[in-house]
Amino acid sequence: MTRPYLTGIHHLKVPVTDLKASLTWWELAFGAERLPKLDHTAPDDKVFGYILRVPGIEEPIELRLDPEAAKAMTRLDPITFTADTLADLGEFESLCEQAGIRHSPVLRGLIGWLLVLATPDDLYLRIHTRETHEWDLANADLHSPWISPPR
Repeated sequence: MTRPYLTGIHHLKVPVTDLKASLTWWELAFGAERLPKLDHTAPDDKVFGYILRVPGIEEPIELRLDPEAAKAMTRLDPITFTADTLADLGEFESLCEQAGIRHSPVLRGLIGWLLVLATPDDLYLRIHTRETHEWDLANADLHSPWISPPR
């Protein structure tokens, strides 16, 4: 039997408790743009999902109104985006500080650096550098609550 193969990712879905607050956060954090013509609407005309285009990310991101799932995913880090350099992470960190977005300091990972941003629902989104350093278990920030949050 020939195995079929995947050709990519269609979109990413993030559960949220408040669509408008989450949209504002994604706009501030990543310059996201809502695509209103793609809003997901129930038969009773209530909107339950926004589709976003995020600069630098090819696949759309859906903010799905699902308070129960959003609460269950608190402090989970399901998506790791990339930035090219450590300097780029510094720029994201400055943007977060200016916009009032809760975030980690720039952290040393095992092979690169990362910054963690907390969404309004306390979902952790990571930005990891393409720039790397030698594998470094001894000096990685593995005990940071931003990397290994307690459950």
